[in-house]
Amino acid sequence: MATASYDVVIIGGGVTGTAALFTLARYTNVDSILLIERQPAVAQVNSNTVNNSQTLHTGDIESNYGLKAALKVRSGANLVAGYLERFAPKDICLRIHKMLLGVGTEEVAAVTARCAEFKPEFPNIRLLGREELLAIEPATVLDRKADEPIVALYTDRGYAVDYRQLSESFVEKAKWWTQIDFCFHLAVDSIVRYKHGGFIVKMGSDEVHARAVLVAAGSPSLVFAQSLGYGTDYAILPVAGSFYRTRNVLNGKVYTVQNPKIPFAAVHGDPAVYDRKETRFGPTARPMPLLERHHYDTFFEFMRTGTATPRGLWAALRVASDWDITRFLLRNAAYDLPFIGKRVFLRDARKIVPSLEAADLTLDRGAGGIRGQLIDKRAGKIARGMDKIVGDGIIFTMAPSPGASYCLGNAVEDARMLETFLGERCRFNEAAMRKDLEGSAMLNESI
Repeated sequence: MATASYDVVIIGGGVTGTAALFTLARYTNVDSILLIERQPAVAQVNSNTVNNSQTLHTGDIESNYGLKAALKVRSGANLVAGYLERFAPKDICLRIHKMLLGVGTEEVAAVTARCAEFKPEFPNIRLLGREELLAIEPATVLDRKADEPIVALYTDRGYAVDYRQLSESFVEKAKWWTQIDFCFHLAVDSIVRYKHGGFIVKMGSDEVHARAVLVAAGSPSLVFAQSLGYGTDYAILPVAGSFYRTRNVLNGKVYTVQNPKIPFAAVHGDPAVYDRKETRFGPTARPMPLLERHHYDTFFEFMRTGTATPRGLWAALRVASDWDITRFLLRNAAYDLPFIGKRVFLRDARKIVPSLEAADLTLDRGAGGIRGQLIDKRAGKIARGMDKIVGDGIIFTMAPSPGASYCLGNAVEDARMLETFLGERCRFNEAAMRKDLEGSAMLNESI
């Protein structure tokens, strides 16, 4: 392997890396690709079945997206939906409804205003009052105070997705169209520029040459970027997300209204894609000095991202100086504590299902991933919307939420860039990809 050379080396076998693999194999003329993943198989970290919210975000009912961001998210989600319908095994996803639940006078007004703003671009959304909610999601109404205002922004076009199976499907389909090499259970130690062009990717005693590199390793992507002099003005705030589970109490996905100051998803409830008899509530959000959940050796990678430097600590303290964010993180830190955790969490869960009791909830230990939120060290604030760093012949994709929903959108962006890097060695047939995958029947017609 020491002398092997590839047009493209992809580092990271989560749903973002495997989506890029599928796109390059199916819709470009790139004929030599290597995928490197330090786990024994694809999608073992954040893309694993139980480590994410299993949601295909389309931007309509997720209140942390403004209209412009929602339209971008939808463009990528449309490609994923098309793939699910036309290429993927049927057990990868559930087709369900989803809604944004507004509780109380202020939230009802905000949800109603969102419907008016988004309706021209998302014609399939509509408002549900108490009676319709009782018929569609009875658990959201039963045992709720009769005088408590409640409304929901609703769509019947939703997906719950097993992103591990989706990643595996991307790999299997990619093999149909081109020869691909794989390195599993092998960590990349370094990426260095090769004096004759391209890069040398070193893995222990092995190394390969790459004309172009796509690093799709989540938060560790920033470590590789900074080793080559890119992204040095950024640090990582790693936030772990956990989930509580209970018996099946919801028929679809139910989101709550989010504080616009907070870049982490508000608690929502969903049927588990792997078991319709179970409902999951989450994710929680608590800082954790790791770049991958349950992989404690990634503490040392975290220490290399610049967060622990004086400038990084100053930026983190600036972010924490916003009391809304600090209060949110402190409250979430309590959610994982024994005994009292679920009692604190119960307040958020009851906003969705008022009849829940603490005994109904079980912390799903071992489940949940880590979202690496970028911090701008110069400005001392969260770098919203920043998920990709482009260098000369190399792309670093962090892909925080909604990275899984936008995985094929990211793949399109990366394929365009690889065209500029590789010239005739990478010609991207974007029109063919969009013909195959856009116009999802699920997102454009009723269930």
